[in-house]
Amino acid sequence: MSVFEPDRTYVKVLLADDAAVIRSAVSRLLEAEPGIKLVGVAENFSQTLRMAASLRPDVVLLDLHMPDTDAFHPGFVKSELELSGARVLGMSLSSGEDDEEVRALAESLGVSTLLNKSDFGRVLIRAILQT
Repeated sequence: MSVFEPDRTYVKVLLADDAAVIRSAVSRLLEAEPGIKLVGVAENFSQTLRMAASLRPDVVLLDLHMPDTDAFHPGFVKSELELSGARVLGMSLSSGEDDEEVRALAESLGVSTLLNKSDFGRVLIRAILQT
């Protein structure tokens, strides 16, 4: 892949989730969409921040509840992801509609859109491709 891609017609996505089954299923879903290019897959916040800085994705698809050996303050994660220039889509088993704690966590991490993992088949691709 060259660094300069003048005819790029896809959205670069970094997927971050600690569950292998979710990473696998979402990866297949993303790779089947011609308007999306999966540029990386991370298993924790440490990997996510390193990969976001180096890969410069357009979108980070971020599991809100990943364990990590490094203790990151949500504000730090938010500022690091902002530096990458990526739009952050949060993933949770709850959409946050009735879960104030999930909404607060999503906001503290800089999430622009909160997605319920159970609705992925219906909303994931559309949410990623929105500008």
